[in-house]
Amino acid sequence: MDQVIRPRRLRGNAVLRKMVRETRMDKSSLVYPLFIVEGENIREEICSMPGQYRYSIDRLGEPLEELEKAGVSSVMFFGIPAHKDELGSMAYAEDGIIQRAFEKARRDFPNLYLIGDVCMCEYTSHGHCGILCGSDVDNDKTLEYLAKTAVSQVQAGADMVAPSDMMDGRVEAIRNALDKNGFYHTPIMSYSAKFASSFYGPFRDAAESTPAFGDRKTYQMDYHNRREAMKEVLLDVKEGADIVMVKPAAVYGDLIREIKETVKIPVASYSVSGEYSMIKAAALAGFIDERGVMCEMAASAYRAGTDIYITYFAKELAECMEKGVIG
Repeated sequence: MDQVIRPRRLRGNAVLRKMVRETRMDKSSLVYPLFIVEGENIREEICSMPGQYRYSIDRLGEPLEELEKAGVSSVMFFGIPAHKDELGSMAYAEDGIIQRAFEKARRDFPNLYLIGDVCMCEYTSHGHCGILCGSDVDNDKTLEYLAKTAVSQVQAGADMVAPSDMMDGRVEAIRNALDKNGFYHTPIMSYSAKFASSFYGPFRDAAESTPAFGDRKTYQMDYHNRREAMKEVLLDVKEGADIVMVKPAAVYGDLIREIKETVKIPVASYSVSGEYSMIKAAALAGFIDERGVMCEMAASAYRAGTDIYITYFAKELAECMEKGVIG
């Protein structure tokens, strides 16, 4: 057969396949989300997310040590306070759960890169991501509280803040507040294209952040909308975001690619709780190869254009990268 071009030539063995691999991944791009609760001696498995736990501050060293050992250098904290109120006051309190967690982690693990999720939903009694006016979230009033929360996290030891609330103008408000307090060099990773997704269920269980009424569709995005996602991203870049994010990751590769080709700053994607739990459930039922699907989903996000991958599989992916299974 007279066939000059044969793509299979470059698939002949593992060494060659890795040599010509187009998508490269590295452990340094992984971020692990971690849930922290009030109390003592708590390591509580999250029933909807097998293998994931809530930790009290006194046991925070256990997962952080595991991350360092695995080669995962970045972690994002989510705090679950004992007290919640209408204004989410424990989100920005000096002695709040997340502030104390940052202080301990900064002191005990100086080489880890600490990221603070900035939102109100875990801290408000109503479970919404901002301050209510009647039954609606007051966008502009919420900005003040988000800015206070971001500053308090950085003062406690966070290296980066990541606003996830989807209020209009929050990146600019946070940037101004950080600069006013002398934190000129603290980056903002904005949840820019965050969709009102059905993939968030297990997270809301883990963070105890299910809305007491209604839903979040008046501030999180309609998943039908591509142009609006680009509008959100470009607004965040204009307001001073240093990194933009797409959330969820698995079924939004088209947007990750378009954003990557449009903006000149790093692009993150968040492989959310529902993605994790679906893989775990199917693997426990014997329907899929857990490691294989985990690696394939990660590769799809990086192939689309992800620079930073936030995932509950961070430790497992780091191990696969170390062994050359993926990366």
